[in-house]
Amino acid sequence: MKKLRNAKWLPMLVWIGGMIALWEVGALVVASTKRTPENVLPHLYQIIAAIFDNKPVNGGQTAIMVVLGSAGKTILRAFYGFAAGTILGFMLALIMKLSRIAEKLIFPYLMLVQMIPILGMAPIILSITGDINKSRIVIAAILTFYPVATNTLAGFNAVEHEKHELMHSYAASKFTVYTKVLIPYSVPYFFTGLKISAPMAITASILVDTLQGDGGLGSMLSQSLKHGMSIYVFWLIVFFSAFIGIFSSKLMGMIEKLFSPQKRKKRGNGV
Repeated sequence: MKKLRNAKWLPMLVWIGGMIALWEVGALVVASTKRTPENVLPHLYQIIAAIFDNKPVNGGQTAIMVVLGSAGKTILRAFYGFAAGTILGFMLALIMKLSRIAEKLIFPYLMLVQMIPILGMAPIILSITGDINKSRIVIAAILTFYPVATNTLAGFNAVEHEKHELMHSYAASKFTVYTKVLIPYSVPYFFTGLKISAPMAITASILVDTLQGDGGLGSMLSQSLKHGMSIYVFWLIVFFSAFIGIFSSKLMGMIEKLFSPQKRKKRGNGV
């Protein structure tokens, strides 16, 4: 019993069990009201059954085919925006570290951009780019670069003064200081930014998809919510979106371990 109480997975299991219980109670309450359609909040087993249902829901496609086909487009746009935002964020952090003046000029506007709601920003970006696909990528990039830039800059600033003095005593060039000390030291901070921004890029891509229908997850989400197709498509998209958001953050953590062998060593030693 003591091992069971101390198990790391137990709290998560309790939370999942509680959420499933609340969901099923809610589904029973909705079903008892005789709403139309009654499956607006289906039971979880009905959503799972929809994955394997061969009944066409849209253009001869089954529910899971609609979700997976739409997910490919959304994830690809999110990836492009995430990649662009990552590069931009790292470069901005580097520029702000190299120049205090640049930091004072850039940093306040970085915060200002992040305060604008996604759905409020989307029409502005769309009017500038004139292309819905480009606007999705741009918005994903905007939401990505801020966490990357701020966390990477924090990593640069976290380097101890003694390390700077040691490099100065060796007459190391600024390039050497950055490549041998600052950038390697900032890797954990950089990946913290990636773990935050990866789900945000996917969320941005999905939300902007709702503005114009072209087969993305957000577009299908909007259509299914308006009962243009099976409501099960809506719930499959909700759960699938949650999964890819969580997985994207976990993926960044796995990649971090590849670039941070010292972190793997510490964890292996129980530190």
